[in-house]
Amino acid sequence: MPLRMRIHDREPIGAALRRFKKLLERSGLQKELRKRKYYEKPCEQRRRAELRKQSLLRKARTQPAQQTRSRDS
Repeated sequence: MPLRMRIHDREPIGAALRRFKKLLERSGLQKELRKRKYYEKPCEQRRRAELRKQSLLRKARTQPAQQTRSRDS
């Protein structure tokens, strides 16, 4: 998936660079490069996915309780 960006005439280099960074972020290319920087064993991937799932469940359980407390005070 090649990224293409047209630089407009008389566009400041700072603005063009900012647009390019946003383009990279939206494409997910940087995230993919960081992910592939080091090899991760399949068992480590599964372990990290399980920990992420547990963390999301823990946050979901505590979030409604915090919302009701903030309304009372």
